[in-house]
Parts: sequence; structure tokens; C-alpha cells
Amino acid sequence: MKLQIGIDGKTYELDVEVIEEDHAPRPRGFVSPYSAPPTTMPSAPAPSALAASPSDASVDEAKVCRSPVSGVVIRINVKPGQQLQPNDLIMVLEAMKMETNVTAPIAGTVKSVTVAQGDGVKAHQVLVEFE
Repeated sequence: MKLQIGIDGKTYELDVEVIEEDHAPRPRGFVSPYSAPPTTMPSAPAPSALAASPSDASVDEAKVCRSPVSGVVIRINVKPGQQLQPNDLIMVLEAMKMETNVTAPIAGTVKSVTVAQGDGVKAHQVLVEFE
């Protein structure tokens, strides 16, 4: 597969071997801190693929915040009943000795926090539900 990427204003064309297709959905508002926005966007997965597990099947995707990475919860900055605005810091995850800030994808009131400090989380796991 050929990809085009831009670095410091220069465009590079790369040949990439795809070992395993990644059809995992990305959480709303997730932006990789490691790269500029891609020049071409991959097609979105089918809506039925958004449920990370059978227990998440009934979750309203517009009212949850999912983990962008697998890691460990090192700090939780919200509690149920708290009002949030988009991009407010919800929690901090640690993965591969790097900290990842998880921010609110929407404005709203925290209904529940589904993890605790020290918990291990999987990518795309529901972390917070909103009312």
C-alpha cells in the first residue's frame, strides 16, 4: 500500500506493508499526538463495529468517553455530577512510560466514571459516561 505523509512541509510517498488490518474505531475527538493530520482519511468502520464488547453494545456513543490507548489510569480529575466543557481534562493514562491526557469529547455532566486509579484499561474501553 502506498501512503503520502507530510513532514515539515515536505511530502513523502511511502510503500507500507499491511500485516494486519486495523478496523478498530477511534474514540470521538481522538487526535494522535505523534503526527500531523493525514492527507487522506481512511473510511470509517461500520457503526456496528463501534461496540468494543458485548457489554458496551447498549452504550450511546454520543454520551461516552473511551480510552484512546491501552494503559493504566494514573489520575482521575472528574467525579459524577461534575459539569465539563469540551477538552476539559478527564483523566491521565500511562502507556509505555508515556502519559496520555484523556479530554472530554462533549460538554455535559458526568454520569459515572467506570474506572479507578490504578486500573488497567484497554483501548476503546468506556471510561466515563455522560448524562
